[in-house]
Amino acid sequence: MAFYPSLAPVVGTARMAESVAGLYIHIPFCLKKCPYCDFYSITDLSRKESYIQALMSEMKLTRETAHSFDTIYLGGGTPSILSGREVEKILMTAKTVYRIHPRAEITMEINPGTVNAKALDAYRQAGVNRISMGIQSFDKQVLKKLGRIHTAEAAIRSLQEVFASGFTNVGIDLMYGIPDQKRSDWRADLAQAVGFKLDHISCYMLSFEPGTLFETERLAGRIDSLPDTAIADMFQLTVAELALGGYNQYEISNFARPGRQSRHNVKYWNGSPYLGLGAGAHSFDGFTRSWHFRNIDRYIQVLADGCLPVSGEERLTQSQHMLESIYLGLRTTAGIRQRDFERRFGIIFEDLWGDLIVDLRGQGFVQSSPDRIALTVAGMLFLDAIVGRMSDQIGDI
Repeated sequence: MAFYPSLAPVVGTARMAESVAGLYIHIPFCLKKCPYCDFYSITDLSRKESYIQALMSEMKLTRETAHSFDTIYLGGGTPSILSGREVEKILMTAKTVYRIHPRAEITMEINPGTVNAKALDAYRQAGVNRISMGIQSFDKQVLKKLGRIHTAEAAIRSLQEVFASGFTNVGIDLMYGIPDQKRSDWRADLAQAVGFKLDHISCYMLSFEPGTLFETERLAGRIDSLPDTAIADMFQLTVAELALGGYNQYEISNFARPGRQSRHNVKYWNGSPYLGLGAGAHSFDGFTRSWHFRNIDRYIQVLADGCLPVSGEERLTQSQHMLESIYLGLRTTAGIRQRDFERRFGIIFEDLWGDLIVDLRGQGFVQSSPDRIALTVAGMLFLDAIVGRMSDQIGDI
């Protein structure tokens, strides 16, 4: 049987000390595959029932995890393809099998065009207390280019139904950097989002991921990506406009009203453990990362055989841990607390990166204090390059 993080009965070792973790549940069903998306999903909805049964089997096989959970996240795919009864079945099983905090944040991703007032009320009754809606844009031309199934009018109507259903913690996803998108188009999207007085807004730059239709079209010369200068301008516009609207940037792509950060996603950025369930899901126990088969039939069959559907795992080295901590920490506006980093890894931050930090500060890319380093808005545009320079020093340890 494949290794599974923190599961003593599976790996035959002493159970690690209990830690508070996040629980991610992948729902890999979509009505239509978006041309930019590289998350695992299928459009064959006939597999829903057998998949849900497999999910519940996986929960039972992992019931001895050393973690308790204070966040649950139903992601996809399009989780709102599920009925209220199906969501209730999944969440009730999770609450029965695992140690779930009574005030856990329970997020569900939904898409316009797949929900109505009755379904939303059923999700809330099932225990969902936070909604994340994948709108991407309020512009009909942008939505068409992105291959979305909903219209701008449907997005607005779905948001209104979410509020009417009693949800008090609501966020949306928007996307920028889309071929032919203008600065004015993006500003209009931001203004409309702010006008809804949402709790949370995620703004993702379009990326051309290997294996997606968009990447195929780009390589064939049928679509062109926006110039880096245009994308950088949109990013800086995002930070400025959302700040004026009352949103604090707490991670490169994420903005929230005070106290409304996504508690689940914060776990990814601060290195907390998380358990992923479902086809294509990933898990991390603080030491080892593992991932599931990206194939629903294989996932269901392995669980039917009484085994866990883990297709691979990687135990991080000290250097990999350090590099991940730097990369994830610098994605956040809180940055890296140097003393914590030094205690964790047994190094002197100044010895390794003191000269580099002075250089980056002079370029306006970092802001630092005696105990903290964080990227400026300008520095966030060069995150990968900055982390690359820092990683060169790790190689000397």
